[in-house]
Amino acid sequence: MSSPATEFPPARVLVVDDERSLAALVGTYLTEAGFAPALVHSGPDAVAAAREQAPDVMILDLGLPGLDGVEVCRQVRTFSDCYIIMLTARSHETDKLIGLSVGADDYLTKPFSPRELVARVQTVLRRPRPARPDESRLRPGTVSVFGPLRIDHESREVSVDGEPVALTRTEFDIVAVLSERPNLAWSRRQLIDEVWDAAWVGDEHIVDVHIAHLRRKFGDDSTNPRFITTVRGVGYRMGRG
Repeated sequence: MSSPATEFPPARVLVVDDERSLAALVGTYLTEAGFAPALVHSGPDAVAAAREQAPDVMILDLGLPGLDGVEVCRQVRTFSDCYIIMLTARSHETDKLIGLSVGADDYLTKPFSPRELVARVQTVLRRPRPARPDESRLRPGTVSVFGPLRIDHESREVSVDGEPVALTRTEFDIVAVLSERPNLAWSRRQLIDEVWDAAWVGDEHIVDVHIAHLRRKFGDDSTNPRFITTVRGVGYRMGRG
């Protein structure tokens, strides 16, 4: 007798917004899309829920009572690598950059379409995507080495000088793509297509923020980089150790 097909539990999505009606609406759309949402409405509750529930994705409003979204993101990043999509009612560039700099993976500016938000959740959960059938790309299990920087693509572990470096999922995905073809200069749009999704729409400078975060974690200097090199007028490539 054949065994039944394995069914995976729905992805857990933690929705954090003090606008209860909006949080409920987002929760409804997520449920209809097959996710398992949980709703909280303050910063401290968000940190506690992230620790207790171990969500796959957190949808995090920037303006929250108790702790703002930036501080929530900073605290959650000390114990979780869940994908974090930041929501902000402000369109000012600084708000987006601050959210990304403390570990958010993506952002949406209010007002937004709940369907678009669900699509963003679906996009991040499709990562990491399997390698394409191209001999010039690395196969799973390959380790890339750039001087003291070591990238294990199978275990998704990175170290510098033998010391482990904690990366968010998005940060690892970026450095993995760059290291797969170290001689290729990647434009922002190409990196977005590879790491986020070809359908992703937003400010392409999101790539610059994540690159800056990677350089800081690697102890690299943008003026004389060892690992990630800026190719003027194009984008980025992996430097040679």
